[in-house]
Amino acid sequence: MKLWKHFKTITWHRWLVRGGCFRVGLYWRGLVHDLSKYSPTELFVGARYFQGNRSPNAAERDEKGYSSAWMHHKGRNRHHYEYWTDMNTKTGRYESLPMPRKFLVEMVMDRRAACMTYQGKNYTDGSALAYFEKSLEKPLMHPQTQKELRYILTMLKDEGEKATFRYLKRSVLKNKPFPWETDKG
Repeated sequence: MKLWKHFKTITWHRWLVRGGCFRVGLYWRGLVHDLSKYSPTELFVGARYFQGNRSPNAAERDEKGYSSAWMHHKGRNRHHYEYWTDMNTKTGRYESLPMPRKFLVEMVMDRRAACMTYQGKNYTDGSALAYFEKSLEKPLMHPQTQKELRYILTMLKDEGEKATFRYLKRSVLKNKPFPWETDKG
């Protein structure tokens, strides 16, 4: 039964992400989003730790101290900022890299859909920003990615989906500068 509930949850999440991606013209990213969640490595662990109100990865992490499903997932899905980490040859340390814009936009859709999935009727356009602001992930994310993500999630909260999706499609995905990048000469 938990396998079926988990399957329905990840399929609903993917449907929400796909819809958002399609609205901004990211058709391929919408189609391939989170396909690794159907792999045995992620699907069966996700079913085992399924709760319905939060990610099974969090429950697995609570029990084991790590999430094997998350370790698998983040290395295969470029819409996660954790994917964009590599060894800096000058410092000899792993460091975050700025995310390419199409994956940044997919990440926005992913976070929006995750909040919609787990919060249900309590979801608001400010949910993804609230989750981001209370998370402990910011120090791990590249500062440029963090600034861009906060800007977009704040726009979603303040201006709503329609305006934000229009901005993503007409500006972010067209590689136009963010407001702080423009030269005021």
